[in-house]
Amino acid sequence: MANPSRMANAIRALAMDAVQQAKSGHPGAPMGMADMAVALWTRHLRHNPANPQWADRDRFVLSNGHASMLLYALLHLSGYELPLQELKDFRQLHSKTAGHPEVGLTPGVETTTGPLGQGVTNAVGMALAEKLLAAEFNRPGHAIVDHHTYVFLGDGCLMEGVSHEACALAGAWKLNKLIALYDDNGISIDGQVAPWFVDDVPARFAAYRWNVIGPIDGHDVDAVDRAIAQARRSSDRPTLIVCKTHIGKGSPNRQDSAKAHGEPLGTEEIALTRAALGWDAAPFEIPADVGAAWDARAAGQAREAEWTQRLAAYQAAHPELAAELLRRLRGELPPNFHQVAVDAAVAAHQKAETVASRKASQIALEAFTAALPELLGGSADLTGSNLTNTSHTPALRVDAAGDVVHDAQGRIGRHINYGVREFGMAAIMNGVALHGGFIPYGGTFLTFSDYSRNAIRMAALMKQRVIHVFTHDSIGLGEDGPTHQAVEHAASLRLIPGLDVWRPADTAETVVAWAVALQQRTLPTALLLSRQNLPYCPRRDLGDISRGAYVLSEPSDLGLKRKAQAVLIATGSEVQLALKAQELLAREHRIAVRVVSMPSTTTFDRQELKYQKAVLPAGLPRIAVEMGATDGWWKYGCAAVVGLDRFGESAPAPVLFEHFGFTPENVADTVRAALRRR
Repeated sequence: MANPSRMANAIRALAMDAVQQAKSGHPGAPMGMADMAVALWTRHLRHNPANPQWADRDRFVLSNGHASMLLYALLHLSGYELPLQELKDFRQLHSKTAGHPEVGLTPGVETTTGPLGQGVTNAVGMALAEKLLAAEFNRPGHAIVDHHTYVFLGDGCLMEGVSHEACALAGAWKLNKLIALYDDNGISIDGQVAPWFVDDVPARFAAYRWNVIGPIDGHDVDAVDRAIAQARRSSDRPTLIVCKTHIGKGSPNRQDSAKAHGEPLGTEEIALTRAALGWDAAPFEIPADVGAAWDARAAGQAREAEWTQRLAAYQAAHPELAAELLRRLRGELPPNFHQVAVDAAVAAHQKAETVASRKASQIALEAFTAALPELLGGSADLTGSNLTNTSHTPALRVDAAGDVVHDAQGRIGRHINYGVREFGMAAIMNGVALHGGFIPYGGTFLTFSDYSRNAIRMAALMKQRVIHVFTHDSIGLGEDGPTHQAVEHAASLRLIPGLDVWRPADTAETVVAWAVALQQRTLPTALLLSRQNLPYCPRRDLGDISRGAYVLSEPSDLGLKRKAQAVLIATGSEVQLALKAQELLAREHRIAVRVVSMPSTTTFDRQELKYQKAVLPAGLPRIAVEMGATDGWWKYGCAAVVGLDRFGESAPAPVLFEHFGFTPENVADTVRAALRRR
């Protein structure tokens, strides 16, 4: 059995070699955290390299994702399907060893990290998901959901404000199975952090109601081992272990310097470091005794086999619970989902209510949260405005002992008060989705999506089913003024690859938007919803709403027996404006106009070309109408756009509509002008 120092040096050597071969990367942090990794990965982490998706595995998150070679070395050495050639191909095109860890690309990577602070925030979401699933499904004698979430993080993660948002919530939720190991090396890209990072980190986390252990020597494997064991005994608090380390540990000329952080050590320094460490193996070579000591395949298979036996006993004792848990962990919707969605859409069509689309969203959620117990909602201190709660989603609460509170009906909390923490909410939802067992959704005002944006982008990059409920979507919110009036936000969100954006016009479109979002297993969704009431749109059927755009009204619907001369394209609240302009043009000018409702440009853009041409026929001038930035509409070949390329004003909504030209008369005049230019 290799000694712990040699096991740690294997990580250091692989990190040095891979970064040098790639001619880019970050060797210092992997070298500094290697001993911490030996303690965690060989003495505590429950995982199975042969099955990286084992449901009850411990989760490991490398929040300081620039240290990716630490994780790749650990995965390779432990026996995951990450052969040595992949480490040699570090940072190369189509390799499994990207510059920063990417979930879905590399076996054993739990989340994509690199944007600092978000990894630990994802980990909070994972630990929350574990706690809630355990509270919902575990039964006496059957702790079928029982695992820890471990995080490595550094100074950069703690400087990012999102770490404050998330770690405060972790303390409030008493996530005792969350254990964070802080790589306290005092170095960042710009050098010694002391002049700009003066936080008393232990006191900060104690104030969050975390257990704090240390500072300890992060290069003493036994000391780290003891600290982790102590942390695992916590029943009501997450734990931070402060590990004092040396960045670039072992490098005679780079240790404890910013030069070790983000560039190769160089061949001469690597040779000196090998000599200093007593590591005489060739580049990318691992001595047999060290490889054997790291190999976790047999132990991992034994751990999962033991859990599988317990799962069988659980299935025998609680067959319905077991089936429900496994369905949710697979990410499958209930068998009756399609019928639930159809019934909700038909009910919306039959009732034809005039309500704000935020209220339409709550009506849809009332049906979906009843049928889908995996829906886990929340709001960033705007529940009464976002309307994200329903009669089926009690508020999440944790008692003094750290246990999840069940209500009088035995239900756990499924609606989260995130407080004023939009970024934290978004990144925590990513962690919940990555863990599995829940479909998270959370609400705030659309203008505050800017706070959440990088986490929204990360959800798209990671292909996670996360649903953002963004209300107060335009100048239609009125008197709160330009600080709260979204102008550029819809256009900006549509630019994120892999993010579906819906801006529904009424109750039926809102139900369909929710139904589509819930079925998108590999896409996050943003729902943009109005504060003001919206009349129901008259329509013959609901068939094509799910395709993102459809013909809502033809000239014949107004009694004009002629082909359309122009097409009005509108979204959300402006669909009613387009319908009124269509009526005005027909009545006063005998101009025939088709109205297309386009609740989701992103969905419509994925439709086959034949359908797109049928909705937007060639040869007809197209005029888009949306109370927001106009840039994104020109790709549809529009002759004109009635939009808003400036900030709003503080005034009642009707006054603003008139002031900015969102009137049937102005839209009609814009159509007539476009026709005159032909």
